Amino acid sequence: MRILIVGPSWVGDMVMAQTLFACLKLRHGPDCLIDVLAPDWSRPILERMPEVNQALSFPLGHGVLDIASRRRIGKSLAGQYDQAILLPNSLKSALVPFFAGIPKRTGWRGEMRYGLLNDLRVLDKDAYPLMIERFMALAWEPDHQLARPYPRPTLQIDPASREAALVRFGLELDRPVLALCPGAEFGEAKRWPAEHYAAVADHKIRQGWQVWLFGSKNDHPGGELIRDRLIPGLREESSNLAGETSLAEAIDLMSCATAVVSNDSGLMHVAAALNRPLVSVYGSTSPDFTPPLAEEVEVVRLGLDCSPCFDRTCRFGHYNCLRDLEPQRVIEALDRLVGDPLPDPQL
Repeated sequence: MRILIVGPSWVGDMVMAQTLFACLKLRHGPDCLIDVLAPDWSRPILERMPEVNQALSFPLGHGVLDIASRRRIGKSLAGQYDQAILLPNSLKSALVPFFAGIPKRTGWRGEMRYGLLNDLRVLDKDAYPLMIERFMALAWEPDHQLARPYPRPTLQIDPASREAALVRFGLELDRPVLALCPGAEFGEAKRWPAEHYAAVADHKIRQGWQVWLFGSKNDHPGGELIRDRLIPGLREESSNLAGETSLAEAIDLMSCATAVVSNDSGLMHVAAALNRPLVSVYGSTSPDFTPPLAEEVEVVRLGLDCSPCFDRTCRFGHYNCLRDLEPQRVIEALDRLVGDPLPDPQL
C-alpha cells in the first residue's frame, strides 16, 4: 500500500499528524509506504518520524493557488500511489492528488471538494473533538471506532546530530536545562509576558539550572527582553537560540532539556513529541482541541470568563488571561514535574 499524505501548514499540526501515520501502519502493516507532500520547513520533523518514507517538497507557499504548478506536481506523481489523504481542508490542497489521478482520495468535506475527493467524509465534531482524532479517523473506514490509548507523536533524535548542534552553539550539559518557548506565531494573545518568563528563568538559574530560549527569528527580540530582565551573573547562564538555530537544530537541542515551559505553539508540540517534562501556558486558547501529547505535562491557565476566545489580539486590550497568570504557578508546576534534579552535594 502506497499512500500520499498532503500535510498541514503548521508545525504543531505536522507533529500531531504522526498519529495518523501510526494508524496507517497499524491498519496496512509495517510495509505500508507513507510519503508526505509538505513545505520544506517541515522536513526536519518528518525525517524524525520513522513511519515516513520520504518528505516530498511542496514549493508553493501557504494560500498560493497557482493551478498550473499544482497540475505539474500532480502529473509528476501519477501512477505512484494507491491512496491520498488530505489533512488541510482547503479546496486547493485537493488539486495535486486529483491531477495525479490517485485512485482513492480521502479527506473531510472542507471547502466544497466534491469531485476532487472520491472518499469524502463529513466531520462530526462531537464524535471527534480532538484534532488528532480527526487525523486518525482518515486512516480508517467511516464510523470506525478509534482504539485507545491513542498513539502519541514521538520524534526520534540522532545522537550525532544532537552533539553537532551542541558543539556549534557552544552549549554544555553540565547543569539542568530549562527550555523556554516564549513565542507563538498565532498572535499576542498566546504569548505569556516576557517578565513572567524572566521570573521563572531567574528562579531556576538561582537553583543551578541554565536557560535556553527557542523560537523563530521573530521571537529573538522577545528572548532578549527576557534576558535583559536577568541581573548580571544570571544573564550569562541563558542562551537566546531563537532565530539562530534551524528547526532541525532546535528539535535536537530541545531533546536535551530537563524541562520545557512553552506557550500554546508548534514548539510546545515538538517538546511533547520529545517526551520532555512540559509546562504549557494557555491564555486565549484551550487544551481541549490540541493538547500537548506527552506523559509528563502540566497545563497552566486561569480559565477566565472571556477565555478561550481564540482571538489573535485581546478584544478588551488587557490580556488578563496571560498577565494575571503569575510565574509562581509555573514554578510550582515545574517542581511537580521535575523537582530539583541536581545531585545532593553531601552524597
